[in-house]
Amino acid sequence: MGSAKKSNSAARKARIEEMRRAEQARERRNRILTIGASTVVVAALVVGGVVLVRSQSDDSSAASDGKATAGKFTSGADGVKTWKGTLGRNHVTRTVKYPTEPPVGGDHNQVWMNCNGDVYGKAVNNMNAVHSLEHGAVWVTYNSKASKADVDALAAKVKKTPYTLMSPDDKQADPIMLTAWGNQRTVTGAKDPNVDKFFEKFVQGKQTPEPGAACTNGLSQ
Repeated sequence: MGSAKKSNSAARKARIEEMRRAEQARERRNRILTIGASTVVVAALVVGGVVLVRSQSDDSSAASDGKATAGKFTSGADGVKTWKGTLGRNHVTRTVKYPTEPPVGGDHNQVWMNCNGDVYGKAVNNMNAVHSLEHGAVWVTYNSKASKADVDALAAKVKKTPYTLMSPDDKQADPIMLTAWGNQRTVTGAKDPNVDKFFEKFVQGKQTPEPGAACTNGLSQ
């Protein structure tokens, strides 16, 4: 039993390190491409800007019928609630009203919250955080009923785990909640074994719409 746990832990650490290296390599490539393509980008801004505005306007209209996030939760034996229904993935400029708090997916802002182990001291915009979920991040949230010891311990865990972020959310019903794209659960505290289980399953898990997408160079408080 002990050896199996050590093996799983080692495999998880290796996977996290691999994701971190891939993210760093992606950042380097992006910097090189940005410098090399700057002239082309400037030349294309006029045309591209018009197309982008029209596209965002179309996305907003398409999402305004309320069908972009339609469905309901179903609870599994493991305590994880899974969203059964439609989760839109449009980039929109309007304010999205999500049916759950925190949201588990749906149309969102085109800019993601940085989620490379980022811990925020105040609430983040749901529309940016949902974009992070789309990239395969796990979002840890808590309200005023969560103990300081649990908040500190969870923050320490998030800080060392790529593709995670953490922020307060006084609108949520339970003290501590974990959210991934289309999935969510409540935990009793930082020592709850379901925290590790949720991270293991959903950090860049199979639910991820855009696996390997960036968790840096986004929005940060």
